[in-house]
Amino acid sequence: MKMAEVRAKAKGLGLKMNMKKDDLIRTIQSAEGNVPCFKTAVDYCDQTGCCFRSLCLNEKRK
Repeated sequence: MKMAEVRAKAKGLGLKMNMKKDDLIRTIQSAEGNVPCFKTAVDYCDQTGCCFRSLCLNEKRK
């Protein structure tokens, strides 16, 4: 997901957007009722409703 898409999602939620991508994603996660844990999971993620889940798990493998 590109930063422009992350910013658009944050704007839609009425969030500040002057953060680094990972921090902004964590803020979005929190605003959507998920645990703000982007890129902190170790081999498993139980946040199945998070829209960043696949991105997070894919980036952890790199």
